Amino acid sequence: MAFESLTDKLQNVFKSLRSKGRLTEADVKSAMKEVKMALLEADVNFKVVKQFVKSVEERAIGADVMNGLNPGQMVIKIVNEEMIALMGSETTEIQFQPGKAITVIMMCGLQGAGKTTTTAKLAGKFKLKGKKCLLVACDVYRPAAIKQLQVNGEKQGVDVFTMGDSHSPVDIAKAALLHAQKNGHNVVILDTAGRLHIDEEMMEELAAIKQNVEVHQTILVVDVMTGQDAVNVAKEFDEKVGIDGVILSKMDGDSRGGAALSVKAVTGKPILFAGMGEKLSDLEQFYPDRMASRILGMGDILTLIDKAQANLDIDEEKEKQMAAKMKKGKFDFEDYLESMKQMRNMGGISSILSMMPGMGAKMGDIESMIDEKQIARMEAIVLSMTVEERRNPKLLNPSRKYRIAKGAGVDISVVNRFIKQFEQSQKMMKQMPGMLGGMGKKGKFKFPF
Repeated sequence: MAFESLTDKLQNVFKSLRSKGRLTEADVKSAMKEVKMALLEADVNFKVVKQFVKSVEERAIGADVMNGLNPGQMVIKIVNEEMIALMGSETTEIQFQPGKAITVIMMCGLQGAGKTTTTAKLAGKFKLKGKKCLLVACDVYRPAAIKQLQVNGEKQGVDVFTMGDSHSPVDIAKAALLHAQKNGHNVVILDTAGRLHIDEEMMEELAAIKQNVEVHQTILVVDVMTGQDAVNVAKEFDEKVGIDGVILSKMDGDSRGGAALSVKAVTGKPILFAGMGEKLSDLEQFYPDRMASRILGMGDILTLIDKAQANLDIDEEKEKQMAAKMKKGKFDFEDYLESMKQMRNMGGISSILSMMPGMGAKMGDIESMIDEKQIARMEAIVLSMTVEERRNPKLLNPSRKYRIAKGAGVDISVVNRFIKQFEQSQKMMKQMPGMLGGMGKKGKFKFPF
């Protein structure tokens, strides 16, 4: 994720604070100096950093904290609270017009920020809420922009309105609204043109659309990979066009992530969503408290549970059967394939582990140990088995194992080792059925591994 380097640095600062039995004012100031440097290196706006450090120091250098039973932990708690406040404290939902009225949303942003893809991602989110969306191709300049919107709209099962590239964006927006009224759409999302940089022509075009069509929400998509520039872009768009919220794209990239910590403080506009990958489902609601928890290396169990509930397509009867099989140690290779599919739907094992408490600072080591090729190899072994062999591993005699090894393109020793590990996992599940409980549907949640 974007904040790995920042998380590592903050974890080191916190480790030092926890190791001290009591804190002096000098200890707090020294720690905050390191926090300040870590935030600046993460490309957080320097004015935001200055105010943040000042707020934490004022709260931390007090009798209640300094003389408390666990002063180091108290300072970390204050840092967490101030970071949440920095990103907006409350989660902001996109507001829809009441009843059958059409909600018009205008998407804007620079070229390359991922605006068109994000537009389709957003429509997918609204569709899950029961909205009938219409995507409108108002980008008449970029080659293939219209086609890209049509392809993504089709993937999402959402209607797309286009008049080609020979009409003005204003005329397209007006015609799209009439089309939506006739066809029962209640959300219209305008995908406007981007530019390589902010220019007057771009701003005038956006302003013209707003003058001719009643736009209820103007949402800016910014690329966090551009660092501090993303914040400057947000500020300028708000001043010249007026925005209601921001979506951060490419949060899964190798950026320093400072934009997420600066946008709200600099513009006063809330972060609505964060793009966490290239798939059309990779758009997460932005929760300031959860993001702060991730940045500070405390994990994000709530988002993990949300992902599980959204992606684990298990009906109640199948869930009971799976739980019973695990309890008896009867988990077979068919179940293994299903688990691998579910784990991929949740973003893969690295994504899942990154949300576990205490794992943030260790992710670099863990990722180096996770061999995706090895996981794919194990899956190939299972796929080389017959359905009967997957359901009854006891059938796997030496001749069958040789056939499976050949089918998977691996040595027989790899197949033997995998089957042995699988058998050990079955025994472990039988011994620890209580570990499979948790939260989720009707109070139960299972991790798919």
